[in-house]
Amino acid sequence: MATALVSQENVVASLVSRTGRHLQRYEKGRRQVVGCIPYRYKNGNSNASEVEDELEVLVISSQKGKGKLFPKGGWELDETITQAASRETYEEAGVKGIVEPQLGNWTFQSRAHGTDYDGYLFPLRVTEVLDFWPEKNNRQRIWMSVDEARECCQRGWMKEALDVLVDRLASRQQLGEEEMGSCSASHQAKSNL
Repeated sequence: MATALVSQENVVASLVSRTGRHLQRYEKGRRQVVGCIPYRYKNGNSNASEVEDELEVLVISSQKGKGKLFPKGGWELDETITQAASRETYEEAGVKGIVEPQLGNWTFQSRAHGTDYDGYLFPLRVTEVLDFWPEKNNRQRIWMSVDEARECCQRGWMKEALDVLVDRLASRQQLGEEEMGSCSASHQAKSNL
């Protein structure tokens, strides 16, 4: 019986978001905000001719329910930047995955506080979509195309990060195709010997 209780407490503890700003990072008076653009490929196909045709990104509703954005929040003192990005994405969107190299950093103005923040976004290749997560009752999450996300995302800096992600994935795909082409040409040359 005690084992079940401990297990249940662990589940409840993992479904609680961090709150408060006493542990958050500030640099030059600007709050440090981190997040992810969660993405996946339709039907698991990353080899489509156009990356944007197969790419889906996950957006969430803002806390006040007015508009859509990518998951983000404060970077805390006891975590690395990628740990913070992953945590915020789990808490707000209920997904887990592989955090890839940073898309960039932007200075933006908080709509609620009228102060400048530094924002850092990372791609998160989603490997797990959870049924339960800390902010499930406070936010909606929606998978959508890149064009739909550009249209509905309310933050300009996040739209810029989305464009960086699409360009990066397209470049990666093109590089992969070029490598495959050179491997085929090399194989063909050897078979002609």
